[in-house]
Amino acid sequence: MRRLLVLPALMFALACQAADPMYNETADAKAEIKQALAQANSAGLPVLVIFGANWCGDCKVLDMAIKEGASAPLVAKEFKVVKVDVGRFDHNVDIAQSYGVPLKKGIPAVVVLSPKNQVLYVTREGELADARKMGESGIYDFFRKVTPKLNTKS
Repeated sequence: MRRLLVLPALMFALACQAADPMYNETADAKAEIKQALAQANSAGLPVLVIFGANWCGDCKVLDMAIKEGASAPLVAKEFKVVKVDVGRFDHNVDIAQSYGVPLKKGIPAVVVLSPKNQVLYVTREGELADARKMGESGIYDFFRKVTPKLNTKS
């Protein structure tokens, strides 16, 4: 019986490793943000910059939520998304700091930028750093809260 429980866990771990990494560890994050800002300006959308790492379990949960979960349509419709690798908190940390993102509170961490590169929202208290416990509905609620168009009065 115990072997039957271990096998699915092993299969899941192997599948996760075989999948493409969520964060491009060699990407030029500053250039990607600049490109997203240009696209956001044309589309009239804010930019969602997600700071995380491929080794981070909570980052994996968030990534799945914005790709396939209930949050996916909301995020795709309301944001231009850029994922920035922070490695072992030794990569692109300067970018996070420039936007006021306190990585020491945990990852994933996000900043929402206007198309003019103005900070609209920052996860200052590690709001997504426990994405595994938040679950899909908690992640969705978070994105509903930080979506600028949904929070402006007509």
